[in-house]
Amino acid sequence: MEPLKATHDPEVPTINPPANVMCPALTTDTDPDPSDTDKTPAVGLLPGETVVREGKAAILFPSANEVFYNPVQEFNRDLTCAVITEFARDVLAQRGVKVVVPGEKERVVVSLSEEASEADAPAEEGEKMKNGAEEPAVTARVGEKCERGLRVLEGLAASGLRSVRFALEVPGLQSVTANDFSANAAGLIARNAQYNGVGHLLRASCRDASMLMYEMRAKKERYDVIDLDPYGSPACFLDAAVQAVSEGGLLCVTCTDMAVMAGNSGETCYSKYGSVSIKAKYCHEMALRIILHSLDQRAGVYQRYIQPLLCVSVDFYIRIFVRVFTGQATVKNSASKQALVYNCVGCGSFHLQRLGKRTTSGKNMKYSAATGPPVGPDCDHCGQRHQLGGPLWAEPIHNLPFVQKVLSAVSGNPSRFGTSKRIEGVLSMVTEELEDVPLYYAVDSLSSTIHCNTPPLLQFRSALLHAGHRVSLSHACKNGIKTDAPPAAIWDVMRCWEKANPVKREKLSQTSPAFKILSTEPSLEACFTVREDANPQSRKRHLTRFQENPQAFWGPKARAKASGGGVTTNLQDKRKKCQNKRKNQITDSSQLKNFPCKRFRQGSCSHGEKCCYSHDLQSTNEDNME
Repeated sequence: MEPLKATHDPEVPTINPPANVMCPALTTDTDPDPSDTDKTPAVGLLPGETVVREGKAAILFPSANEVFYNPVQEFNRDLTCAVITEFARDVLAQRGVKVVVPGEKERVVVSLSEEASEADAPAEEGEKMKNGAEEPAVTARVGEKCERGLRVLEGLAASGLRSVRFALEVPGLQSVTANDFSANAAGLIARNAQYNGVGHLLRASCRDASMLMYEMRAKKERYDVIDLDPYGSPACFLDAAVQAVSEGGLLCVTCTDMAVMAGNSGETCYSKYGSVSIKAKYCHEMALRIILHSLDQRAGVYQRYIQPLLCVSVDFYIRIFVRVFTGQATVKNSASKQALVYNCVGCGSFHLQRLGKRTTSGKNMKYSAATGPPVGPDCDHCGQRHQLGGPLWAEPIHNLPFVQKVLSAVSGNPSRFGTSKRIEGVLSMVTEELEDVPLYYAVDSLSSTIHCNTPPLLQFRSALLHAGHRVSLSHACKNGIKTDAPPAAIWDVMRCWEKANPVKREKLSQTSPAFKILSTEPSLEACFTVREDANPQSRKRHLTRFQENPQAFWGPKARAKASGGGVTTNLQDKRKKCQNKRKNQITDSSQLKNFPCKRFRQGSCSHGEKCCYSHDLQSTNEDNME
């Protein structure tokens, strides 16, 4: 059958892919790929529609932004496919199902027993098969329905791109439910499922995501994987999600409300997540720990608890992958997993205060109230006050063995994803992080506090290693340093660095943090000789860890509009006009005529033609439309 071709309206803008090389798998065209003709059903493109290709999926998009789509989040979708694949491999292996990924070398899993020798293994395996004690493994391939496979729910699917990619790229799936509250989106999901030939796996749903998950709380109805990627905060969906996911199931959550979670609005963060965010250099990791705290708190209401597998801060959002289990005894540990953070407003030193205390006495566990606070009324280093933030998750945010499995799978099959290089770089940094050290310091921020030159990263890391402390980088911040060294040791290192690179102390105010810190002599002699182990492997191999902005206006897009308004060209022009207002100040009053008069727009301008702002009705009406 000849591939169906689209008819394009020349006045309708198409969806352009990002220009950055990190997203090579995304293309935009109007003709289906000839190699996909075997799976392309008789679904015609409506006038003005565009086909967007990402991974193995080809998604139909309307010309206007009626359905939300952000091509920059291809990394998010690639990483999710990789994580769910490894999760399916682990879970389905217990059900006797073998997962097969295209392009991946066959894995040989050898289990050695202390009692049985290697020579006895084949005979023992044959005896098991003969007696019927072990069934032959069922093979699960991508695009095929697996009766013992995973049931997946995407609560806010929009165009269904993520769900279609699950059906085409993740093996071992029994069903994929792509839900969206918008009727237009649900209709587009159904068309995209048919267009990609995955109607046997993917089912479109037009429901309220919370109500759908609440209705699936019964043990036999729960989903094995739930993916939530809302526009903004996922807070209103978390309570239903922790109930609707199966025992040991995978919960994937994206948060894009980083302004709230990074400290710009602590009271709003508390109302949504039950935690107060503060402005600090470690705000991106703190955001990860805030959402984990919120999930664990909501799961605990139903005698459930979470186990983080992978949590990353990327670009303008955070993405977490956690497993959810049920256990009344384990839920009691929840209080001791949370902590408050005391952050100095002067020098940025921070201390954690656990909410609960847990001690082991033989086989018994004793729980008691924590003691504190860990700091005095003022900072010991600079004399400034402390801010109180949290509660937040204070336990490890990654499962390193699982992350290593995902990393090995991606690096061993780099052609599978368009962003494989970046996934490899980020996950490599994750495996190098100190998992038992929450939060981090920023080297440039430490230098800024005492107004000295910034020490090279390797020298600063080497100084801490020479002092007997552990240290690592952080995937959440390019200049971030995670270390078990106390703040006193960190400032001693900075004092030693300042002695070799002195500042003009006569210009420092006696009440400034820099003056207070530098007035104290260091208690150790820091050695800045670069050590071999100061440079991590991800840095030595020049892996892609922190990429440049992939395209103009690459951040969160405007919310999709049911009316088809979407992101207009006027809105983009308005954004450009409002950027760098303080840097490009107007010096000539005649330039004010380029800006509309707000009072004239409201009908209250009394200056008439003498007004220095524009009274042009056309420009004013366009501004009103924006």
